[in-house]
Amino acid sequence: MLDYTRTRARCDAESAARRARPGEALDFSLTDEQQALRAAVTEFARNELNAGLLERERDGTFSRSGWDKCAEFGLLGLPIPEEYGGAGSDILTTIVALEALGYGCADNGLVFSLNAQLWAVESPIARFGSEEQKQRYLPALCRGVSIGAHAMSEPGSGSDAFSLTTTAEETSAGYVLRGSKTFVTNAPEADVFLVFATTNPARGFASLCAFLVARDTPGLAFGTPIEKMGLRTSPMSELYLDGCEVAREQLLGRPGNGMAIFNAAMRLERACILASCVGAMQRQLERAIEYARERKQFGQPIGSFQSVSQKLVDMKLRLETARLLLYKVGWLIDRGESATLEAALVKLHLSESFLQSSLDALQVHGGYGFMTEYELERDVRDAVGGRLYSGTSEMQRNIVARALGL
Repeated sequence: MLDYTRTRARCDAESAARRARPGEALDFSLTDEQQALRAAVTEFARNELNAGLLERERDGTFSRSGWDKCAEFGLLGLPIPEEYGGAGSDILTTIVALEALGYGCADNGLVFSLNAQLWAVESPIARFGSEEQKQRYLPALCRGVSIGAHAMSEPGSGSDAFSLTTTAEETSAGYVLRGSKTFVTNAPEADVFLVFATTNPARGFASLCAFLVARDTPGLAFGTPIEKMGLRTSPMSELYLDGCEVAREQLLGRPGNGMAIFNAAMRLERACILASCVGAMQRQLERAIEYARERKQFGQPIGSFQSVSQKLVDMKLRLETARLLLYKVGWLIDRGESATLEAALVKLHLSESFLQSSLDALQVHGGYGFMTEYELERDVRDAVGGRLYSGTSEMQRNIVARALGL
């Protein structure tokens, strides 16, 4: 952990005081301490996380050294309480830091893996885990010596998350897990898995349970790493559970509480997992503006042509609306509100905006944008995944429609 601990504490205190003042209008302006944190994260990410990215992305290689550096800086434990090895930051401050990470680090896969662990593994343990589980798992995850993976999706379930077939048979010693999971981010590198299984398939989600399963557990096996269109530096594979025995102490929360755990994790993940994409959109816009000013065609900068300048305006509009939605959802969560509707809106808008702005940035650069060495086409491929993971854009629209009473 670096020496910005006291700065971060003041930042959190100021944020809390600002939220507590009754009758005050929404104010998402950053405190001096939050701005200092953003600057520190940006500098760290630029200097430490981008070297060799073209080669890593081409080969689909996860940067363990980058992961370790993020852990040393304190990013892997931002919203986790200090007594469990984290930074104890509020959600809005965490979002600011992750936005800066996406601005300074062009390795979207590494950032995605970090977010996957933060929101879908660490946060459920921090909220639902026993004291023994928190002490056992969270410090190692925050320090980066342990990597976590969330295992819910199955080959046949897709967006119907609760139609899973993985079972947990209760025994005198604990449970025996049988089934398979797919699209498990971090699985090839992970040390601990948050696995969802049902104790009674006939009862569906009412019997859903969550288990913390160590990598070396007998009966746990992995498939070949999955090749992906984008986010290639984020490792992914299938997970197989063949008579995998786990002790009763490895059950997270109460028996049958899996649905509550999953929903809470997904609500927080949808709200925050794309914070880094706002930073990436800022980076794209700045680069596209610079290119539009310097690149000349027909005797003038291409930015003087409406077909180019209006793309840049649209990119700016998406960036500002995305940031406002993102900060609002962080503010709501810090106030103790569930923010289910707002989380779905921010996930939908950010994922769609990041993809379109990535396409616009590429288009502004013309043929050069199509070339791998310009590192613009990678953002396009990475951005497509944002419309799929943590609930597809169509699923987010369904959530919003239900919230509207439709």
